[in-house]
Amino acid sequence: MESKRIIQVEEKVPFKLLLPLSIQHLFAMFGASVLVPAIFGINPAIVLFMNGVGTLLFIFITKGKAPAYLGSSFAFIAPATIVIKEMGYPYALGGFVVVGFIGCILAGIIYKFGSNWIDVVLPPAAMGPVVALIGLELAGSAAETAGLLDDTLDAKNLIVFGVTLGVAVFGSVVFKKFLAVIPILIAVLSGYAAAVICGIVDFSQVEAAPFFALPNFQTPKFSLEAILIILPVILVITSEHIGHQVVTSKIIGRDLLKDPGLHRSLFGDNFSTMLSGFIGSVPTTTYGENIGVMAVTKVYSVRVIAGAAIISIICSFIGKMAAVIQTIPNPIIGGISFLLYGMIGASGIRILVDAQVDYGKSRNLILTSVTFVTGLSGIVIKIGNVQLKGMVLACIVGMALSLIFYILEKCHLTNDAEE
Repeated sequence: MESKRIIQVEEKVPFKLLLPLSIQHLFAMFGASVLVPAIFGINPAIVLFMNGVGTLLFIFITKGKAPAYLGSSFAFIAPATIVIKEMGYPYALGGFVVVGFIGCILAGIIYKFGSNWIDVVLPPAAMGPVVALIGLELAGSAAETAGLLDDTLDAKNLIVFGVTLGVAVFGSVVFKKFLAVIPILIAVLSGYAAAVICGIVDFSQVEAAPFFALPNFQTPKFSLEAILIILPVILVITSEHIGHQVVTSKIIGRDLLKDPGLHRSLFGDNFSTMLSGFIGSVPTTTYGENIGVMAVTKVYSVRVIAGAAIISIICSFIGKMAAVIQTIPNPIIGGISFLLYGMIGASGIRILVDAQVDYGKSRNLILTSVTFVTGLSGIVIKIGNVQLKGMVLACIVGMALSLIFYILEKCHLTNDAEE
């Protein structure tokens, strides 16, 4: 590590470097991933367990070629909350199982017919803004988590947020050698120290937590009504997964849709969600926060991701350790997310630049414009109890427009005739 070089997907990492890099990934995903079980009213220990197991399964299914950390999916919150309120959490688990199973079937269809259709329905002019929206639509969430959108700003929160973001930003630029690959971890630790000094860290839950505790496993129950309420989420998570794989491909410089293939990564993602439903956890998905960590650090090794997964599993059984991580204040999570979400947005712009999209052609200009406006406009389309909005809605609109433009071009009906 004499200089900040790229550590590629298959590279081995020495333990003295592996441990802090893995902890860095764990911290990046923790705040968002634990929020979902808090909303559902279940113990986060089972989620930490399944996040780790799901990530290891994903790495195995993708043959160690697709670096991704699987955390709690936000796409299921709205429909699952309705099911939990009316029928109870076990029936929501049944819905998770069915959605994961159908996602696995979809992966099989893609394996049979290939993924070349993505180049048609999501050309760079549409894919760029879709990927950018993954980060941009989360910008408000980062600010809200940090407390920056409160009616009255708390000076202590601002200090912790400023320290965390400042160290992450300037550390990514000025740190050298070993420190150059762990700026996020250093930022979290610096922010935590600032939070302790400001007196906003509550250690009472650490004192009350048992040293050893088993995760709270549950089994699913199945109801057709509950399944139909949750099932439309398959549209959301599939669009999200494709977007995440594309942005990760751009970051690591490899086409993950081709190798190991979209069918493998989609199967791994959905198989993890199905297994989560069987044991009482929440659905999982590849995490934008961890994609952002890779973009900042240029460390893409799956061994680092696997290390974070193993630590997550260990934390799920050690109550004290999980409790310590839960004391991380929101301004720290918000400060880190502020940078990481922006990195994802920049990756979308990079797709447009790398593809040298020609905006002299009307269809490219229209695709990018309509996709961006759809995602940022706040438009919401409801299918049952599932809302299509933001990046997901923009992705669907972009795919529909791209397909129409493709057909028009094949019929020689466009005014973008190529010389």
